[in-house]
Amino acid sequence: MSAGLNQAQQDAVNHLGGPCLVLAGAGSGKTRVITHKIGKLVVAGLEAKRIAAITFTNKAAAEMRERAKALIGRPAKDVLICTFHALGVRLLRQDGAVLGLKQQFSILDTDDITSILKDCGATSDSATARQWQWAISAWKSAGLNAAQALAQAGNDNERHIALLMARYEERLSAYQSVDFDDLISLPLKLLRDHADVRERWQKQMGHVLVDEYQDTNATQYELLKLLVGERARFTAVGDDDQSIYGWRGATLDNLKRLPQDFPELRVIKLEQNYRSTSAILRAANNVIGPNPKLFPKTLWSDLGEGEPVRVVDADHEDHEAERAVARIQSLRANSTHKEFKDFAILYRANHQARPFETALRRAQIPYKVSGGQSFFDRAEIKDLCAWLRLITNNDDDPAFMRAVTTPKRGIGHTTLQSLGNFATQYKLSLFESLFSHSLPSAVSTRAITGLHEFGRYLNDLEHRARHTLGTEAARTFLNDWLKDIGYEKHLYDAEDSEKLAAARWNNVLEFCDWMAGRCGGDVDEATGIAEERKSLLEVVQTIALISTLSDREQDQNVVTLSTLHASKGLEWPHVTLVGVNEGLLPFKLDDNQADASPDSIAQRLQEERRLMYVGITRAQRTLAVSWLKRRKKGRETVPGTPSRFIKEMALDAATSKEDPREKLKALRAEFAQRAQAASSAAAEKP
Repeated sequence: MSAGLNQAQQDAVNHLGGPCLVLAGAGSGKTRVITHKIGKLVVAGLEAKRIAAITFTNKAAAEMRERAKALIGRPAKDVLICTFHALGVRLLRQDGAVLGLKQQFSILDTDDITSILKDCGATSDSATARQWQWAISAWKSAGLNAAQALAQAGNDNERHIALLMARYEERLSAYQSVDFDDLISLPLKLLRDHADVRERWQKQMGHVLVDEYQDTNATQYELLKLLVGERARFTAVGDDDQSIYGWRGATLDNLKRLPQDFPELRVIKLEQNYRSTSAILRAANNVIGPNPKLFPKTLWSDLGEGEPVRVVDADHEDHEAERAVARIQSLRANSTHKEFKDFAILYRANHQARPFETALRRAQIPYKVSGGQSFFDRAEIKDLCAWLRLITNNDDDPAFMRAVTTPKRGIGHTTLQSLGNFATQYKLSLFESLFSHSLPSAVSTRAITGLHEFGRYLNDLEHRARHTLGTEAARTFLNDWLKDIGYEKHLYDAEDSEKLAAARWNNVLEFCDWMAGRCGGDVDEATGIAEERKSLLEVVQTIALISTLSDREQDQNVVTLSTLHASKGLEWPHVTLVGVNEGLLPFKLDDNQADASPDSIAQRLQEERRLMYVGITRAQRTLAVSWLKRRKKGRETVPGTPSRFIKEMALDAATSKEDPREKLKALRAEFAQRAQAASSAAAEKP
């Protein structure tokens, strides 16, 4: 099981008896350690179903699941490998009844939450509602409910939002719904307040492994502590130098607290990097050096010195984009083996992508913008998800409103407003109100006929979905449903462009195929064993946790444009970091914010330095860092200053400055190569 592991990795895998913190530097093989430790636990006699490995993204969970399967085979199927939020769903589906949640509760998305908050706060301004949402999310991540938030509110605005939070929580309870923050805070409440539930889950959790531990927030840490209990059989894997999510509640205090809360903690450092050359790692170590250290470590590699890290100065944004594209063309011209997918351009903020997109299109180089619109954020997919949410949870009023009006079915705004007033008066969900004996007092007889027809159809869908097992049955169900509601016609009627309507309909078909595939029953080619079949209703209950279709863009041969935050966990042979200027990276440390105390500025600078470190360590073979002599700030153009991080990289001035003459020479070689290829092709024609 431990073949190919270095000594530090073996030590981490072999420590089974108590709490373990694995400090895994960038590119040091942390996923390999986690999967090998799962295998070691199984070999040591721990049942696979008593092992849990918790990650932060569905993509990371899928990768870990595949690696575990390749390592230990069929037992990997029983290991609980999921995100923190998926674990929260499992806890609440199984034991949420003691908190007043029915098993088929709904998970609201961002649009639903914004809509509810606008209603609670009597505003039509989405931007204001989103600010309320961020504040409420921050309080929930810190473990506070509405009453606690109100008690510690420091000004009138915070008190107003805390009162809104109380109304918002009442709505969620009435809708039998939760938001993403609740998927951590409610399981925490469940384990903290109910000893019998806590003891049962602690007995179930024989060993818990947590990936990207530095990204945990306060409630996630408390949840972990309650899951592992006094036996403390857990392995936390993380890197304090890659903690870049403080803005969404992640805290390094969780790393500080581990040795205090678990005195028997074993700390193991993974410092050998298997990704980058020594030149790149030296720059990374130099940049992160000024930050205070919880657990000092230094990355090293035996991949050789490699190419020097280059520094590129650009006159302005368009010039910077031209130079980045020229670098890609030059590197490809010097080798026939460099594909477009080997290149990435990384920046601090999304708005910086535009000039690079323009330059890449002009050069006819294919690209993708990482972190673009999620498949599940498309309107047509949200429409279908609303229907599916409603058949699993009839009390989900936001889903009811979307489903009953999409496609249109002759139920107008006046009818729905009357239905809503009736439901509010009698404290019923909209669906429950459909069949109330008192409804004729509020809604016309003609309107009731349409509402009853909709309600009966939903009941029929729910019954059929509950008894629809396996991929083929699910595919038939979904196709019949789309025909019943006339969704294809709805899309073509709604779009002026037939091409756009066809693209949206293809998204719908892809979504339905994906849903059907998750119902299982197909034979695994590797084992010859049929996967366990699930009902369509079971699959629908997990839909809100999925953010993108698995690996939809994995094999595209395109250049990647990405923010530094979105690049974490990824790697490319050739990376260009752009916009490395004061005010961009690090980002606005002197913007006179109300909380700009010396301590807060220092903490923000430390996180920005960690972000630079993450960017540097994405590069495997070559790295270029560019800065702007002049840059746009709003509508003005201001002088640009190179980021302090460039100086901190401590590069050799003689080798780091990129020579434009060499670039031109390489481009000329590329053009000559293309001309020769074109000439040869022409000569071969009959």
